[in-house]
Amino acid sequence: MSFFKKTLPYKDSSDATLVMACLGGDRDAFGEVVSRYQSLLCSLAYSSVGDFKHSEDIAQEAFVEAWRKLDTLSDPEKLKAWLCGILRFKVSRHRRSAARQPLGEHDETTEPASEQASIDDTLIQQQEQTLLWQALEKLPDTYREPLILFYREQRSVEHVANELDLSEDAVKQRLSRGRKILQKAMMDFVENALEKSKPGAAFTLSVLTAISGIGAPKAQAAALGIGASHAGSVFKWASLVTLLASFSGVIGSFFSVRASLDQSRTAKEKRAAIVIVSLFFAVAGVFVAGMFLLEHLAKGAPEMAAAYALSSQLLVLAFGATYLWLLVWMLKRQPKLRAQERARLPEAFTHESDAPGSTRREIKSRWTLGGIALLHFKLGMPEAGDKPALAWIAGGDRAYGLLFAWGGLAVAPVSVGIVSVGFISIGALGFGLIALGTLAVGFIGFGASSIAYKAYGSLSALGWDTAFSGGFAVAREAAIGPLAFARLINNEQAAGLVNLGALEQHHLWVLGVMSVLVIVPAMWHAKMVRKRMGRQDTPVH
Repeated sequence: MSFFKKTLPYKDSSDATLVMACLGGDRDAFGEVVSRYQSLLCSLAYSSVGDFKHSEDIAQEAFVEAWRKLDTLSDPEKLKAWLCGILRFKVSRHRRSAARQPLGEHDETTEPASEQASIDDTLIQQQEQTLLWQALEKLPDTYREPLILFYREQRSVEHVANELDLSEDAVKQRLSRGRKILQKAMMDFVENALEKSKPGAAFTLSVLTAISGIGAPKAQAAALGIGASHAGSVFKWASLVTLLASFSGVIGSFFSVRASLDQSRTAKEKRAAIVIVSLFFAVAGVFVAGMFLLEHLAKGAPEMAAAYALSSQLLVLAFGATYLWLLVWMLKRQPKLRAQERARLPEAFTHESDAPGSTRREIKSRWTLGGIALLHFKLGMPEAGDKPALAWIAGGDRAYGLLFAWGGLAVAPVSVGIVSVGFISIGALGFGLIALGTLAVGFIGFGASSIAYKAYGSLSALGWDTAFSGGFAVAREAAIGPLAFARLINNEQAAGLVNLGALEQHHLWVLGVMSVLVIVPAMWHAKMVRKRMGRQDTPVH
């Protein structure tokens, strides 16, 4: 499975990119976060508690807490300030805890220097720590923090100013004042001791070890993020439009079932209509449940994620093949059943609308364009020998439209159906340049699952170029999702290629149009069937 390839170029990535990757479950990205800010957090903690060991313990706790709650960070661009806020809370709690403990239980300075060094080689000798803190403790926090950072971090005023969000002039003033307050005799010793205390790779490793048993922060859509400051907004079904779009298929199916029952003339036909719809729903239910199960298994066993991703795409193909078979079976079964019932119970077909060739069984406009009717909708149950609906705007069990088609099989530039084919297609199976549906196949696919050049799917997305999904996202070039596989994954480069900014801006319009095109024709068709075909309250057995 060499095509499942992950690339993690995080060294020069922005904070926003790192947050997006972390929310996708990438611990390597969090390792870069720790490496980037460990000196800052350890220095601030030391400035508050005056103990190197405790300061690093507190900083480590802050990083672990950040990993747990990363999904609560509303603006990834403010990662540094957010980390500092967590650290200051941890420092405050440490001070309250220390104040409640007897002095002897908290004091670790009685341990021999050799034992202290064996615990962490980066710690300086206990006596040096004590003397160092005695010197620094005399400084107010305003001067102590920039002084500690200055000697631990490249002796750069610019660096200290950036870390503490101060101007360089302010840093220079505080450093100057801090140096004057320190006793001249202690200056050389303080500088050397601080340089030796800087945390290194071992600290980063200890944080990553601490979070190894903690699950990834909730993606919500963050791994699915659109650019970091908007992470989580794409699949956030908060508006009436998205709610309506989510249930548009169910609403449309309800009206289709009602129309099928109104067309039925015998109990056997009614049972057949219910069975057909139930089969479509059952297959969709099994498909969705299977996708959720594979996603759960993949997240629980990351080493098997690629295998589960492949299984998910096989399930997608199986779903598509099953729906195609069900449609063909339905289109063949209905005319055959109607012919059998006409022969078995002729008394059930005495209604005016049931006469062969009755004009009540269809709506066809007299107006034509290029010899093709402007409107043609089939209303009755398909009979043997029936031709498909054909018009500029067509509807029926098989509908072919020069502009728009709606039905079981719909083929038109804009098509809506169980299986739809067109430039813009919407359906349980949508095939088109822009395809929307339970399974969308096309150049741009948007649905529960999609297979496209650019694929967007809530359960899975398989894209030749890019993929974006709340579950499995598999592509050749770029992918964004909690289970993403591509050359570029869950970073700003991937977000740019996936073009999530445009998706966020337009997805409500897409969902709104989809809802209208699915629901309105189904409602109108059901109403006209009931009006024209006549309702049979007591079906003939």
